[in-house]
Amino acid sequence: MTTNARAFIFDMDGTIVDNMAYHTRSWLEFFARRGKLYEADAFFRETAGAQGREILRARLGPEVSDEDIRALALEKDALYREMYGPYRRAIEGLDQLVTGARNRGVKLAVATSAPPLNIVFTLDELDLRARFDTVVGAADVAHGKPHPDVFLKAAERLGVDPADCIVFEDAPMGVEAARRAGMRAVVITTTLPAEAFAEYDNVIRVVNDYADLSVDDLCASL
Repeated sequence: MTTNARAFIFDMDGTIVDNMAYHTRSWLEFFARRGKLYEADAFFRETAGAQGREILRARLGPEVSDEDIRALALEKDALYREMYGPYRRAIEGLDQLVTGARNRGVKLAVATSAPPLNIVFTLDELDLRARFDTVVGAADVAHGKPHPDVFLKAAERLGVDPADCIVFEDAPMGVEAARRAGMRAVVITTTLPAEAFAEYDNVIRVVNDYADLSVDDLCASL
């Protein structure tokens, strides 16, 4: 059952941490080792927000078994963690925004296409998990973005109507998933410029980080 509560739902990669360049770099290295070469910007635009197993299936074809897809996804994610580990940190202003939201009674969630080990790598190792009321990841939904499943699951767990949720995202597919879920979105331009989101009518703010965001202003938009 939903209430009149409000919620902020955060994507994780590129939104809680500025790591998408490392995800793309690890994907390109992973595929290069298998003789498949991709251009970085196009690869990001086509895949950001999708689950790893979806990316692998789209590029390796139906002849690869589900068991092999799972093993390959683990291999790629280990490569990503190795590359990004030394640089891992939260985006500026996140702690301030989360603290302000909690003080105002706003519910908080993470909704990500990341698998469990990557969620641990980011949220637990940065001591962030306890700041959120729930975390929804790839293991909790059947489809990655632009399907709205992960955001709708987060809203359901929080007991908040989708229309009373604001999603924080860095990728067009994530903003589209929020739109399909009936949610407004704040874009963090860690990876793409503001122009990349011009077509989305659910975007209410576009910012570089969280430093200048006001919880009161965001809640007033709901």
